[in-house]
Amino acid sequence: MIIDDFVVFDANGLYCKYGDFYLDPKQPINKAVITHAHADHAVSGNHHIYTTAATLAFMQLRYGKSAGKVIYTADYNTAFNIGDVQLTFIPAGHIPGSAQILMEYQGTRYLYTGDYKLQPDTTCEPYQYAKADVLITESTFADPDVMHPDPVEEIKKLNDIKINILLGAYSLGKSQRLIRMINDYAPQKKILVHHRIMPINAIYQKMGFELGNHQIYGRKLMKTQEEWIYIVPPFTFDSYFRATGVKRLFASGWKNLQVNAQDTLFISDHADWNDIIKTIEQTQPKQIWTLHGNGTHLKNHFNNNIFVKLLS
Repeated sequence: MIIDDFVVFDANGLYCKYGDFYLDPKQPINKAVITHAHADHAVSGNHHIYTTAATLAFMQLRYGKSAGKVIYTADYNTAFNIGDVQLTFIPAGHIPGSAQILMEYQGTRYLYTGDYKLQPDTTCEPYQYAKADVLITESTFADPDVMHPDPVEEIKKLNDIKINILLGAYSLGKSQRLIRMINDYAPQKKILVHHRIMPINAIYQKMGFELGNHQIYGRKLMKTQEEWIYIVPPFTFDSYFRATGVKRLFASGWKNLQVNAQDTLFISDHADWNDIIKTIEQTQPKQIWTLHGNGTHLKNHFNNNIFVKLLS
């Protein structure tokens, strides 16, 4: 039997009272199950944290001892219990260590996706499908008008830009994916990386994710026109709005983050409409609960053939 209030939102985030834990809480709490290490899902200061080893490594890099006081890590597809709820981490394909959370309680399976993508990405574990009675899915791009282009074809656009490029990207996940893809599909480019991204790259290397050629930024290098691509986090990208001698690009699935109409770089680490529909088909849920976006389009699409509830 599906329990309507198995997870609910309160001031701290998404709460499961049947196991007394939160999923990706917004504030420090007692028991936090964390899907991945992006800051909007993994806050510091929680007492107990349950996550994958990769997510923990990134959290410890960012937060140090504040990552969590009592830490439990589990491998993918290895069940553990919090109270009466059995949980299993399943690869989400978002960044290394990212996990869907399968929760089993009284014979019913609830699958919380966290952030996920189906597109191929050699810098993280691929998405893994799982069957569930309830699919609790992010709906960041749950809109029939949003179809992500082929990321390889997007990266190949860089081959046509012969001046240096200032490339904005999130430090964890997107930057490493870009480094690998540029090496694979625009190999004549020379990659420079902001100093804050380099420690994250080192963790990738330790995990066995080879990124390819890149080096730390040097001002003298960037002053030469040798098809350099300088990858920087958003705060640095924004501060360089007057930069000369470079083409400014920002890698994102969001149209509003593209900085010029002529040269766009639509590379997203979230599922688009088609991928969400495919995930639903493979998961075969009896109900769909949506969050982290607008689930209205999914509700209209299924038109009561599958019950859709908008959590947020």
